Amino acid sequence: MPQSGITPQSPAGADSDARQARSFTQLKSNPIQFVRSLWRIFRGRPHVPPSLADHLLLDVIMKRRSVRSFAQRDIPDDVFAAILEAGRLAPSTVNLQSWSFAVFTAAAWRATFDRPLPFQGQRAIIVMGDTYRARLVLDAFPQSPLIEYTIAVMNASLAAMNMNLAAEALGVSSVMLSETGRTGLLDAGYLKQVLGLPDGVYPLMTIVFGYPRGAYPPLPPKLPLDQICFAQHYHEPNRAVLEDWLAQMKAGYKASHLRSSFEAQLRLYESKIGQAEADLQAMVFGETRKER
Repeated sequence: MPQSGITPQSPAGADSDARQARSFTQLKSNPIQFVRSLWRIFRGRPHVPPSLADHLLLDVIMKRRSVRSFAQRDIPDDVFAAILEAGRLAPSTVNLQSWSFAVFTAAAWRATFDRPLPFQGQRAIIVMGDTYRARLVLDAFPQSPLIEYTIAVMNASLAAMNMNLAAEALGVSSVMLSETGRTGLLDAGYLKQVLGLPDGVYPLMTIVFGYPRGAYPPLPPKLPLDQICFAQHYHEPNRAVLEDWLAQMKAGYKASHLRSSFEAQLRLYESKIGQAEADLQAMVFGETRKER
């Protein structure tokens, strides 16, 4: 497949200065809301019943954070092998194991992509949905490419989370990326070409691993359980709660990206989504599937 013509773009020149000025102006126009939102982020804590406060696995899950600053310290081979084994043993629909993992050291990543691993990571795994491999011996969903694709995404995501938590349990931090450094879903066409992926194999995300440098980040803004759980019938979300969550998202992004904004990051995604959609359409519903 030809390489995607869309590349990550960052605002430059006068347009960049204007956007940054507007972003800072918005913060100054309502500094109380900004400070309140940051305060709510820093006060965020997981809610664990006191009777389970010392549960080791729960502790690993609740304390896990996405880390974007890694120390220059190698991850031993046996530790990384255990992380991969956790992915291999993840549950999957009908045990199809519809995933593939492209595995990289920092040196191999640079040799493949001609750029360093994001955030000075030491290892990386590109997690892919893979319907190609099982089709060689079992065509389970010949007339249902969307079902086949969705199942592969579900399965690969379970494997990704297994590896994420295994790393955390072993003292290794990680971050799952979909765009940063052309690492995932939004650059599927580019990765298909570079990695020589057959039809039916599609990149979903890259997990970058390393030992953390500095303190762990705070818990990102999370919606309360009563907004994501329901019994019997779906209930309308509370708009005030959602607006408060969005305000925290914007404040947190601004505090950690002083020269950018949450809105600017969304614009970057929007600039790439059209090409990514076309690339994924070809991978999922392409000529190979039609001829089967």
